[in-house]
Amino acid sequence: FFSGLTMFPHTYPSYTVLPTGLPAPAYTVPTVYTPPASLYPPVVPYPAAFGATLLPTAAMTYSYPLGMALPAVGSAGLGPTRTLVCLDPVPSDIEIAQAHEPLDIGAIAQGVGITDPEISLYGKSQAKISLKLLDRLKDQPDGKYVVVAGINPTPLGEGKSTTTIGLAQAIGAHLKRKCFAAVRQPSQGPTFGIKGGAAGGGYAQVIPMEDFNLHGTGDIHAIQAANNLLAAAIDARMFHENTQSDAALFRRLTTNNSGGRDFASSMIKRLQKLGIDKTDPAELTAEEITRFARLDIDPATITWRRVTDTNDRFMREITIGEGKNEKGMTRKTGYDITVASECMAILALATDLRDLRDRMGRIVIGQSKAGENVTAEDLGCAGAMTVLMAKCVEPTLMQTLEGTPVFVHGGPFANIAQGNSSIIADRMALKLVGPDGVVLTEAGFGADMGMEKFFNIKCRASGLQPNGVVIVATIRALKSHAGLDAEQAKKEDLEATEKGCSNMVKHIENARKFGVPVVVAINKFKFDTEAEIELVKGLAVKAGAFDCVLATHWAEGGAGAVAVGEALLRAMATPSDFKLLYPDEMSLVDKIETVCKEIYGAGSVEYLNGSDETLAKYERLGFGKFPICMAKTQYSLSADASLKGRPEGFTVQVKDVRASAGAGFVYPLLGEISTMPGLPTRPGFYNIDYDFETDRIVGLS
Repeated sequence: FFSGLTMFPHTYPSYTVLPTGLPAPAYTVPTVYTPPASLYPPVVPYPAAFGATLLPTAAMTYSYPLGMALPAVGSAGLGPTRTLVCLDPVPSDIEIAQAHEPLDIGAIAQGVGITDPEISLYGKSQAKISLKLLDRLKDQPDGKYVVVAGINPTPLGEGKSTTTIGLAQAIGAHLKRKCFAAVRQPSQGPTFGIKGGAAGGGYAQVIPMEDFNLHGTGDIHAIQAANNLLAAAIDARMFHENTQSDAALFRRLTTNNSGGRDFASSMIKRLQKLGIDKTDPAELTAEEITRFARLDIDPATITWRRVTDTNDRFMREITIGEGKNEKGMTRKTGYDITVASECMAILALATDLRDLRDRMGRIVIGQSKAGENVTAEDLGCAGAMTVLMAKCVEPTLMQTLEGTPVFVHGGPFANIAQGNSSIIADRMALKLVGPDGVVLTEAGFGADMGMEKFFNIKCRASGLQPNGVVIVATIRALKSHAGLDAEQAKKEDLEATEKGCSNMVKHIENARKFGVPVVVAINKFKFDTEAEIELVKGLAVKAGAFDCVLATHWAEGGAGAVAVGEALLRAMATPSDFKLLYPDEMSLVDKIETVCKEIYGAGSVEYLNGSDETLAKYERLGFGKFPICMAKTQYSLSADASLKGRPEGFTVQVKDVRASAGAGFVYPLLGEISTMPGLPTRPGFYNIDYDFETDRIVGLS
């Protein structure tokens, strides 16, 4: 575990902690080493709770039972990393996470080339990174860009988040290549509901997992506030229009806090939209006053709903306006979970704060009674929404267990939105790692959703060119696609494994349609047999994968994903020819049918409930060049969750179509997709509590 220590000026110290019961080696810190005071002082006490203190020329002792490790040497430009000591059996996720004190986030930032003015610290383990970094590094060549996707999820698990983090640890801490992971901020709905958090697992995690899985740096709360401000503005505007004359409404709208008359800046934008070239309220004609002041929103067309980041099934449909002061102006509406808000989708697709502001203004909340779109800009709300989310545009810097940097930014679901972290975070990471580095960005759910939307929506908006795809699978999940249950999947079954591999094969074929090389990572479980592993490897390569590699990062940290990292680096050294699946100019109907037939394997598409007419209307409204963002079940390549494996020739039914004009996509609904999850009989929150003896959170997963 320890073979001596050599350090030089301006390098990071290397420390390793031994499991309980092993002798503590003595070592001497060379006198030439002077660590920067902002990183590690010459005398480095470790928290007493872990029973370890490091002093120059002192022996090192360790008594904490979970195999914790201290900061280890980081190669030039990689920042501080740490060496893990992994235990068998593997402790729980939260035990592992809490046994590893995060490295100072300022040291992580400085180690990857982020300057002090670009860092806003949120404690010692999180930091917001200014977009000024992109201006400073605008001439820096990008690194290699990789999307991590998976087979269609099953109850038996695939470990896509864990693989993303384990692979980042492997490339950064073991293969010594500059590496960033880019992941989404998890919603508190699943965290306290069924799924749990999204920090990874075992010895491949983002830490502190409590901060990551709970409030983070507050982005989701800010998005909730912005969304609900617009919702309140809609109902308030309808109330005031229904209770005032044109003249009274116009007078109140144009009277400022000082009693004078003027147009607010957002009102100027509405005047320009209406073609009224005037800036003095006194100059408007009676007809112009009516056009300006009355949005005349048709309540039946309102699509904007309130949000909360809690699974609350009884808020799916509600009636508002029941108070006596609302004068009987009731209407039916409902709540979505916060990450389903278009504000979240906009954050993940915005390229900077100005672009976020423009997109906020383009949000369509419904139509007027004359059939015209009503936007957040018309309601005068877009600027205030942008202010609420201004800090959200800055990605949050965190770290893995081994000290690899992670950007946490955005959190749209992949079954109802684009399901990827932000363009801004990816761009920053690509500049920071430089041409020899690697950025791993995770796509939500199966590759038919998260990966397809990464290519067709995210890369279309960003202009970034991906260099590789990693598709994650487990043998037991492949058996689930063959119809086996959890107990059956524990036994060797080559026939079921081969049958279930049809799902993996389709995802490999889909990825190859975009012209980038594919590496399959088999996330190993203890029940997997050598025969099953070799079968999956052979089928993956036969389907077009560059390689298929076994990964054991859950139990071994980055060391367990080194083979995947090496295969990925080799794959990205081969020629690639990235291309989108469809051009902007293709009609919305043809885009839908292209995705359904090429990616899902459908035989035909059927349009119900007037959805074809809605698509034609969207073409007339100027939405025709938008990409398509399918809303469907994540559990099948089809829109029917019960169809496992690789269904073919089925009919996809488009039951409704909606537009997210601010985000810039049209989303067809292929079935009943809930935007507000419910809680199960025994939600995850039963296990979560605060331990006052240790001063720690317990029960998070």
